[in-house]
Amino acid sequence: MHLTTRGRYAVMAMADLATRQSAGCECGPVCLAEIAERQQLSLSYLEQLFGKLRRAGLVASARGPGGGYRLIASSGDIPIAAIVAAVDEPIHAVRCEVGSGGCMAGPNPGGDGEPCQTHDLWFELGRQIELFLSGISLADVVGRRVRGRAVPLPSLDELPLAAE
Repeated sequence: MHLTTRGRYAVMAMADLATRQSAGCECGPVCLAEIAERQQLSLSYLEQLFGKLRRAGLVASARGPGGGYRLIASSGDIPIAAIVAAVDEPIHAVRCEVGSGGCMAGPNPGGDGEPCQTHDLWFELGRQIELFLSGISLADVVGRRVRGRAVPLPSLDELPLAAE
């Protein structure tokens, strides 16, 4: 399971933007060419990503000389999951959806198949990733407060027994 470059690059660029804004810089909007240079990313690719981030309401743009981008909200109010979702980067660990060719495709063209044995495993993994990224803000990334945030789940031996 991995996050593709679109989601990773969007988070990297947004972290760069948030860093510039939180550094007390009164320089106004941040130019994408500067972000591209600092993060060693393609400018044309960043332009595509920031178009999506703008349409999602995460950044605002200013045109012309001195133009660029700025965050619409505080970096503490922007979850990483929102950035990933804005660039159309679905986080799915399963192929098991109707029309996707996975286990739900079934023998009939209508997609009336049954989930495979591992369906729930991969579905829950995708949910855990989404929950984790929803609990991490852009400010957490910029402030380097992410390490150690993954929470171990109790083992089956530690779970309370169901009422008998």
